This record gives sequence, C-alpha cells and structure tokens, in this order.
Amino acid sequence: MGGDHGPSVTIPAAVAFVIREPEAELILVGLDDVVRAELKKLKAEDHPRLSVVHASETVAMDDPIEVALRRKKDSSMRVAIELVKDGKAQACVSAGNTGALMAVSRYVLKTMAGVDRPAICSILPNQQGGPTYMLDLGANVDCEPHHLHQFAIMGSVLVTAMEGIARPSIGLLNVGTEEIKGNEVVKATAKLLNDDAANGVLNFFGNVEGNDIFKGTVDVVVCDGFVGNVTIKALEGMGRMVKSTLNTEFRRTPLTMLGALLARGALKNFGDLVNPSRYNGASLLGLRGLVFKSHGGADAYSYGWAIKRAFDAAQYNVQAHLSEKIAELMPRAPDTEAPGSPTL
Repeated sequence: MGGDHGPSVTIPAAVAFVIREPEAELILVGLDDVVRAELKKLKAEDHPRLSVVHASETVAMDDPIEVALRRKKDSSMRVAIELVKDGKAQACVSAGNTGALMAVSRYVLKTMAGVDRPAICSILPNQQGGPTYMLDLGANVDCEPHHLHQFAIMGSVLVTAMEGIARPSIGLLNVGTEEIKGNEVVKATAKLLNDDAANGVLNFFGNVEGNDIFKGTVDVVVCDGFVGNVTIKALEGMGRMVKSTLNTEFRRTPLTMLGALLARGALKNFGDLVNPSRYNGASLLGLRGLVFKSHGGADAYSYGWAIKRAFDAAQYNVQAHLSEKIAELMPRAPDTEAPGSPTL
C-alpha cells in the first residue's frame, strides 16, 4: 500500500514477478478490496502463488514515526513485518515511509546481537562489471566510530553471502585517501578497521573517495547515513540526466538519429547499466529478519527489482548467514541500544 503510487505499482510488479519466477510465492498485504480489485484488473485474482492478507490501516508517506508505531498497529507495513517475524514470510518488501519502516522493523524484529543500529545497504554498478555495495544510505545520519565499524562488518558479511566473495574489500568513504584526511569520526573508524585488518578479521582497503564507488576499487563502501543518502540521490539524478540528455541529443537531427540507430545495441547496454531502476531495493541490515526498502517513487519495473533483491536474499539463505557471521565478528559495542529506540 506504500510509496507514491501504492497498489497501482506494487500489484503489477508482484504479478509480473511471479509469472517470471516460477519458484516465487508472494503475500500481498493491504486493504483486501483494493488489492483484489487490482488483481482482477490484471486477471490474476486466482493465481496460485499470490495470496492476500488483509490489513485495515496504511502508513502514509508523511506519517510521523510515532503514528506508525503506536497508532497504526494493523498497518500493511506492520502486518507484513510480523509475517516475517512469525516465519510465514522470508522477507518483506515495502516502498513506504522509510523512517516508519525502519522503526517498525526494529521494534517488531529487533536487532541482531551486537548491532546497535540497522543500516540501509544497496548496490551500484562499477567499471569492473560487478556491484559495489554501499551503506549506510540514510538510516543513521549521526554516527559514532563503532557504528561505522558495525556497518563495515555487516556489509562484508552481506557481500560474502550474496556474491560468494570470501574476503570482500572494504573502503571508508572520505574526502581523500590519506590517513590524515577526514573528520574525527572517520579517523577513529579507520583505526578500528585497521585493527581488524591486522587481526585478519576484515579486508580493509583504507580510505576511498566518491569516484572509487564506480571504479570498483572496493566491494563495500562505508559511510554515515547523511553522506550516503546525499551521494545516492545525486548519483540517481545524474543517471537520469545522462539518459534524458542522450535521448534528446540523438533525436536532434536526422544525422544524430542515424547515429543512434547504428549505436542502438551499445546505447541499450549503457542505458541498462546506468538505469537507477535496476538497482532499486535496499536491505535493512542488522535486523533479525529480511526487510527491503524500495524507492517511494518506483514504477512497476523498478519495484520488481526490489522484489528480486528480496527473493534472491531468501534463496541464498542470507539471514542465517548474516546471523552466524555477525555474531562471530561483531565486537561488543559501548551501547547495546541506540538512544531513542522505539518502545511501546
């Protein structure tokens, strides 16, 4: 029910995904009559791998976190997350209010042992032909060194589980690669990661800059949520601008249209590579259950990618791998619960 478009996007994406992926079973959580009406439009009301669970309330995109937690206990968001907690679903996907999704997920599922704050992690393309994982992308705008340290551990474990890389390389996003660069939080985090590298716990590359994200210098880029969110939004805007500009320029004259025709294959491959929709679906790392966040403005194509990320994570049994490895690698943090944790 969430996102800017609600069921008019999420239901077509779900129907297309189960048709494309024969092993997928999707539970559609929301207002029963609205969901079933959308399914009927798509002639999928009787699909054997689509089921509907009624939830009488919806968390609006502008609802305060307190409303989502305390007043809307039968929201589609909360009911979906509770299905994960109860083992009736292996993952939850939502395009809803990010703050509410994080707060409700944290309240219902709780965090893994040793994890103070869950982080939002997503992937970006790089020149090496593989993905660069980046976190945090907006869940935690103010971080201490041990929080960034935890993000590095969680990101490393996720890459191992999803990509099969035994020792993923980790970079700390900074304003320069030199050790003297950065604020005190980044410098202190680098010390923690260097200690881990010396002990063979993590494969810490060192400081990286913004251009290293697309170079593929490292497998995991770590930053606080403020920097990460600004970075990802800027990159998405750049990707859309490049695509729009190319479309305009290649339509400018008959000669440029001919050039576009001749370069059609290369342009399609380039468009696919930089299309932000293909990288939709960020995982909320550090919870005792799989939760994936889609962009609120996602269309059906983009939302389908978020479903795929969740499906792949469930198929690879990522949650069990995360739980085991994070418990093994995570040091005991100074605070076991972050300030302002939701309580009821």
